[in-house]
Amino acid sequence: MSSRSAIAGAGPTGLVLACELRLAGVDVTVLDRLPGRSGESRAGGLHARTLEFLDQRGVADRFLALGRPLNVGHFSGLWLDFTRLPTRYPFVLNLLQAQVEQLLEQWAAEFGVRVRWSSEVTGVRQSADGVEVTLADGAAFDAAYLAGCDGGRSTVRRLAGIEFPGTPATLTALLGDVELADPPGEGVFMRRTEHGDFSVLGFEPGWYRVMTTEYDRVAARDEPVTVERLRESLVQIAGTDFGMHSPLWVSRYGDAARQAADYRRGRVLLAGDAAHIHYPAGGQGLNTGVQHAVNLGWKLAAVVRGHAPESLLDTYHAERHPVGHRVLHNTRAQTALGRPGPQTEALREVFAGLIAMDEVNSALAGMISALDVRYPLGDADPLLGRRIPDLDLIAERGATRLFTLLHRAGRCCSISSATRSRPRSRGTGRAVSISSWPSARSPFRTPSSSVRTVTWPGWRPRASKRSGRRARRGSVRGGSRPRRRGRPGRSSCPAASGRPG
Repeated sequence: MSSRSAIAGAGPTGLVLACELRLAGVDVTVLDRLPGRSGESRAGGLHARTLEFLDQRGVADRFLALGRPLNVGHFSGLWLDFTRLPTRYPFVLNLLQAQVEQLLEQWAAEFGVRVRWSSEVTGVRQSADGVEVTLADGAAFDAAYLAGCDGGRSTVRRLAGIEFPGTPATLTALLGDVELADPPGEGVFMRRTEHGDFSVLGFEPGWYRVMTTEYDRVAARDEPVTVERLRESLVQIAGTDFGMHSPLWVSRYGDAARQAADYRRGRVLLAGDAAHIHYPAGGQGLNTGVQHAVNLGWKLAAVVRGHAPESLLDTYHAERHPVGHRVLHNTRAQTALGRPGPQTEALREVFAGLIAMDEVNSALAGMISALDVRYPLGDADPLLGRRIPDLDLIAERGATRLFTLLHRAGRCCSISSATRSRPRSRGTGRAVSISSWPSARSPFRTPSSSVRTVTWPGWRPRASKRSGRRARRGSVRGGSRPRRRGRPGRSSCPAASGRPG
């Protein structure tokens, strides 16, 4: 079997997956059908959970330096307060996808990852030992696994025969990055009229992002996407085009919502838009794809390197498919809540009253930011399957943070209280003794349970009397290189008994 993995698609999902594989010592080839970066601005925000991952890899500052923090989000245009989120990043970082991709590609290059542009996948043939990938130019090569991160019209998904059920589009939305001769005095977001809604947002000096939504109109796939069509839509909904000119980019999208029946089919895996498409409400798409890649990366590396059974890859579908389903579910709800008409207006007024309540607002903010994700690992402990926040720690060598200890993947990290026996480092892992656990910006104030960390840290259940020797209360443990032994489908890292991001 080849030790190399192949990734189709050099967007954020594919690049993060490549970085995670290289961090764990796996050779990877990234393929993309395009001749190079398109420069299209596309998505415009990184949520807290994605920023936490970047912090865990020591590169968050690169993105923070270029982005603009916004302490609010929304649910169908109704505002959510992100300042109460239990994280060091209680905001959405306003940063265009083109910039995100540039930073990720630079990071990947530091690990020797190079994107093979103009490399369209046209054939996929699986065997017991690997995948033969054929390109449009006739070239072919073998890989241990192929990850399809090639977008909503994924060629890899089609060639693997993975079904893509869901619901068709019911609306047409247009987006343009343009200059305006007569912009509104302040930003406009989802202003509703009888003909639909529109937004005019100042993203960077000199240009604006203009968006319109026409409900109950579905554009034909071959209908041209032009600035004139955007102008016509804006005039119909807003009554003016604000002097629109000099378009940088114009795009069209709808609310079709589909999800791959399987995120894994043999040696082919799907992530990002290849795994699901949905209306881009709340800026969840890019972030969900990156978080798919983080969940998949350590598992695929462990399997390729022979440290875990192949069945471990089944947990990727088990953990991330429900997350994708929930994104489709909440974006459908947001679309329904955005439609014009007196019935919807009444519903929005009722919902606005509910969302003004702290508990409701926080619940929706946790969902949109993905900080509330809990993987289905059982009910042995209320924290099992949840993430652990970035705790401030005082170690033997001074103050540190939990995420700082995770900057290097590919090894186990065992952390325990200095009041207990000194932790032992196994294999290529490391051990850290903690003398104090100061409170962190989190609802979890003390380490009442032990924690398994791989790429994203998460709580593991308190040890029972029977298993007390294997897991002690008050310890943080983890790794992305489980040993060979272990039950099928579970990480067999000696310090691991839960699931990471």
